[in-house]
Amino acid sequence: MQVIGLCRFSYPAFGGFQVEHNSIEDRIAFLYGEARLEERFRLLETIALPCLREQTDQDFELIMVIGTSLPAHHQSRLRDLCADIPQIRIHAEPPRKQREVMKELLNAARRDPKAPCLQFRHDDDDAISVDFIERLRQTIADCPGLVARNKTLAVDFNQGFVAEVGATGIAATTIHRPYYVASLGMYVSGGNAQTIMNFAHEKIPRFMPTVTISDAPMFVRSHNGYNDSRQKKVKPIPVTPLTPEQIGEFEARFALRDDQIRKVFAPA
Repeated sequence: MQVIGLCRFSYPAFGGFQVEHNSIEDRIAFLYGEARLEERFRLLETIALPCLREQTDQDFELIMVIGTSLPAHHQSRLRDLCADIPQIRIHAEPPRKQREVMKELLNAARRDPKAPCLQFRHDDDDAISVDFIERLRQTIADCPGLVARNKTLAVDFNQGFVAEVGATGIAATTIHRPYYVASLGMYVSGGNAQTIMNFAHEKIPRFMPTVTISDAPMFVRSHNGYNDSRQKKVKPIPVTPLTPEQIGEFEARFALRDDQIRKVFAPA
């Protein structure tokens, strides 16, 4: 079954952000600010890409959506970072309505629209476990009755970590977060044009059956200076530096390497 992922990398959409801007020009200026993009690239390199590179099931594809206005040197840097992950296809779009363009891209990526597929979203500053694709596919295979009776079915792996990363390495704490973007997947039946982008992730159980798996940590959500959902006043989540044992666990489970993070985030 085809597995399709979707990741926005500073794509200047109309809508799709909790932080409001007065104009699309203001949004582009914010998204492409040099300090912001530098942090996004570092997070992408050390958190979001390694877990894709090391998936135990390599049979998936991921559309990385950028703006046509992303400066050429940033586009080049992005392509260099993704060059050794053949599953990633970088796609440039002018500013458009967020959900409209994302739904179009997911449906256009289906090799056979009459066949079912699996879909997931991937934020550019989060990690999924290296067995996410494998487990998503297996969970759907374990639910033949639900699959046969429904056009869509969500799979939610709701255990993970909140983490902060920087020159001192990784600090984290465990969390239970139902229907978060990371490690949430969806089955879509053949002939059905709905996508995972038809639904706000936290509202997805209102519209379809969901299967919840809580047996292992399956995501790392990074807290950083430019989290869209954290630009307003929110309750801080305390984190503590990883122990040597946890550093090994993060590398094995999420391909997050403490030494690489220290190096990439080291002051220039």
